[in-house]
Amino acid sequence: MTRPVVAIVMGSESDLTIMNESARILEKFDVPYEVKIASAHRSPKLVNVFSMGAEDAGIEVIIAGAGSAAHLPGVIASETVLPVIGVPIDSSPLKGFDSLLSIVQMPGGVPVATMAVGAAGAKNAALFAVQILSRKDKALLEKFKQYKRDMADAIEKKQKK
Repeated sequence: MTRPVVAIVMGSESDLTIMNESARILEKFDVPYEVKIASAHRSPKLVNVFSMGAEDAGIEVIIAGAGSAAHLPGVIASETVLPVIGVPIDSSPLKGFDSLLSIVQMPGGVPVATMAVGAAGAKNAALFAVQILSRKDKALLEKFKQYKRDMADAIEKKQKK
């Protein structure tokens, strides 16, 4: 089994429906990943241990999905030098706007890339992880270029109908 290079982390099992979009994209590109459930509020020690050990475990990019106060991506970013991509989950009465603001408003020195709210954000987080990884993996870069071409071709085909 290939060692995971991307970790998909979420604060709750209920976030899995959205974060599966990240998993689907990583599978499409044959990028090995692992999935973890760890809450910045309910299991902070678990988040801390994961964050501090991720680099040594071979993880290269972390995708962190969180709803409501959405502290998970920032807490992870505070404990690692790895790139962290935040996905706001639309699980609160504010439909993810609270999560978006929590993730995007990181203090200087603790960067978190922030994606769109919900499933589109989870998909884009995985694509962004692929882009990051493709900087040193030419085969992955070619797959990503083909993905972009296929996307453009699909739109052109619709235009011709």
